[in-house]
Amino acid sequence: MKLIYVADPMCSWCYGFGKEMTALKDKHPELALSIMVGGVRAGATDILDEEGKQFRLGHWARVEELSGLPFNRAAFLGRANFVYDTEPICRAIVAARNAAPGADLLAVFRALQRAFYVDGLDTTDGRVLAGVASAALRELGHAVGADDFYAIWAAPSTITDTKADFVAARALGVRSFPALLLDNGRQVGVVSAGYAPVAELERALQRALVAPGADPSSH
Repeated sequence: MKLIYVADPMCSWCYGFGKEMTALKDKHPELALSIMVGGVRAGATDILDEEGKQFRLGHWARVEELSGLPFNRAAFLGRANFVYDTEPICRAIVAARNAAPGADLLAVFRALQRAFYVDGLDTTDGRVLAGVASAALRELGHAVGADDFYAIWAAPSTITDTKADFVAARALGVRSFPALLLDNGRQVGVVSAGYAPVAELERALQRALVAPGADPSSH
C-alpha cells in the first residue's frame, strides 16, 4: 500500500500543498510515498505576457492566504521573456529519483519549489535546477554533485522517463494538480483532488485505509 502524489513543482497550488503533504507523510511513515510529475505546462513555448503574470498572481494570493507560504512576486514580475515551461523542473524531479533511489524526493520537490517561488530563480534552466537539486540531495546525505546531476537531467533516458510520468498521470485520470492517490495493491483511489489542509487529508486517508478497495472520494 502506498501514496502517489501527482504534481508539478511550478504549479502554485502544489507549492501550497507541499507543507500539507510533508505533514501527512510525517504522520504516516509506514506508507511509502511515490511522486509522479504531471507537466502542467510541459513543452510550453509562449512568452508569458503581463496578463499571464497577473493571472498567476491571483492564484498565488489565494495559495498564500490558505497555506501561509511566501511568494517572491517582484522576481516573477521582473522576469522578461519568460517561457513558463514546466518540463525542465519536472525532469529534475525524475533526475533526482534516478540519481538517488530511496532519497526523500518530497524534500527535493519542495527545495525546487522554493527556488522558484521564494528565491526567484529561473527553474527552466538546467544548470540552475542541477545546483538546487544536488544541494538538496547532499543535505539528505546523497553525494551527488551539480555536474553529475546535470548530466543525468540532460540524458535522453531521463527525458523519456519524464514523458512516461506525464502519460502515467493521465492514465490514472489525473487532469489537475496536486492530486493525492492511494494504491492499495488492487486499485488506485483518490484521496485528494486539489489542495487540502492536512487535517482534511488525514480524514480522507483514514476512510481509504479502513475501507480498502473503496475510493475515499465517494464517501
